[in-house]
Amino acid sequence: MILHIHHQTKYQYGEKVPLNPHQLFLIPQQRTYFQIRKANWNIFPEPMGRNQRINAEGNPFFQVWFNIETDVLEVDVDLEIETFDFNPFSFILSPNIPYPFENFEYQGNTGEFLKIYQHSEHFPELAEFASSIMKQSSDLVSFLVRLLDKIHENWSHGLRYEPGLLHPLDTFLTKEGSCRDLSWMLMSMLRNLGMATRFVSGYAFNPEVDAGHELHGWIEVYLPGAGWVGLDPSLGLFTDHHYIPLANSFHPSHTLPISGTYGGLAASNFTSEVWIKEMD
Repeated sequence: MILHIHHQTKYQYGEKVPLNPHQLFLIPQQRTYFQIRKANWNIFPEPMGRNQRINAEGNPFFQVWFNIETDVLEVDVDLEIETFDFNPFSFILSPNIPYPFENFEYQGNTGEFLKIYQHSEHFPELAEFASSIMKQSSDLVSFLVRLLDKIHENWSHGLRYEPGLLHPLDTFLTKEGSCRDLSWMLMSMLRNLGMATRFVSGYAFNPEVDAGHELHGWIEVYLPGAGWVGLDPSLGLFTDHHYIPLANSFHPSHTLPISGTYGGLAASNFTSEVWIKEMD
């Protein structure tokens, strides 16, 4: 399957402003199940400099800087990606993983490294809900499958254009939220059971995901032996070759596609659209 992805982002300012350095998390992460055939990143105004860097969590990004004032910043991404079949259940877990569990524990240096991905407020309601699903499941993988199914069945997924995240407990009680809200809730559920999770931002090609909206968000959970495993609570799926990750982090706010500041006091307006289609 060959996908054409067009991602257009535009910032408009009330007057001409100086742009400080920006970070663009718009480079697909390396995966064996897809290959980038063509890629163009067009930026207006033309940056004075652009370099590819890697942040503390291993995400590739462009650092760009400017030497002129402008009342608009446009970033246009055009990708042609060939994907190959990928079975998200094709992994072997480490032996002797305790199940069921009240608090998942990672061993050795891996456990030390993952601590930031386990940090969460204590939410008894979320922990109790996830624990009840665990009692109905025979092993760790079936628990995650059943948990995704329950969220997909009982929580409505919709677009929310306001910035930021809903509180996990609000999403839990109202039973609705955007992809990032449902993902943040699921992360909190699993972290309250001691499991390490991270938020992923990227592109998803699926009939249930409306075309022409902002990036899709899902999560990854760390399973000993298998590594990071993708889960999409919005669609109730383990993530496969239809998912193209751009950035991941212990907190969703660190996965914004574009981050940066500008000088002055002018107001700004932001728009972003994504179009994905399968090519013949």
